[in-house]
Amino acid sequence: MSATNAIGFAGNFGSPTQLIIVLVIVLLLFGGKRLRSLGSDLGNAIKGFKNSMSNDEAEKAEQEKQEAQKIIDQKQQPTATTAQTAEKTDHKQS
Repeated sequence: MSATNAIGFAGNFGSPTQLIIVLVIVLLLFGGKRLRSLGSDLGNAIKGFKNSMSNDEAEKAEQEKQEAQKIIDQKQQPTATTAQTAEKTDHKQS
């Protein structure tokens, strides 16, 4: 089989008749009950993955928010310290 024939075969796969034959074979091999449990397990795995991804994003956003708040607090704190120093200097000069 040449490369052109292999590509043609792969490109031809997926017609409704072929898909139905494959589904019937899979159903005969695994049975309905086992396929339902596999589908359920796959669905639970996908839900778990999505939940963990959204939790990771929420934790990252919360961490960035806390870091930004620390930076803001650090910028505001020296200003307050400078004002307090200026007040102390004014009291000493009076």
